[in-house]
Amino acid sequence: MLFQTGEMLIRELEINDKHHLAKWLSDPEILQYYEGRDNPFDVEKVEEVFFGEESGSTRCIIEFDEVSIGYIQFYEVDEDERRTYGYGDSAEIIYGMDQFIGESTYWNKGIGTELVRAVVKHLIEEKDANRIVMDPQTWNERAIRCYEKCGFKKVKLLPKNELHEGEYRDSWLIEHVSKTVVDV
Repeated sequence: MLFQTGEMLIRELEINDKHHLAKWLSDPEILQYYEGRDNPFDVEKVEEVFFGEESGSTRCIIEFDEVSIGYIQFYEVDEDERRTYGYGDSAEIIYGMDQFIGESTYWNKGIGTELVRAVVKHLIEEKDANRIVMDPQTWNERAIRCYEKCGFKKVKLLPKNELHEGEYRDSWLIEHVSKTVVDV
């Protein structure tokens, strides 16, 4: 277990979680927001993508009331992403994160907001993150509202940033800045 807050537990991914991931990532309702409906995952693809080569990401399962409901990963942003995002010269510690709730019956209950706030707090307190960034697609308004409730702000538009369902889609670069960071 990495940490727990209330009924939510965040723990590192285990090999038995491949079945949850394959279920979630083959569900069109989930895929419309994460990976795309034209990119379903079976167990073999899950093993390759989530359990293959080391990615530098901390990959986790989200449990709520002892039920596995989703996935989250976080990672220190590499040099290429820093340049793309406009942080090329920054010495700050910058983390990125990606997540989804794979059990749609848990949507619209405030769990996503609780999750994002908890992970932001973890990254700032345990990893000394100065900034946390994400790049949601511009059309994903529900996710963007959640992130804004958690203190993220839109920084810049990333045109044609992500291939999703056969076309490159625009994304927003959004960031959460630690209170210890002071812009000069």
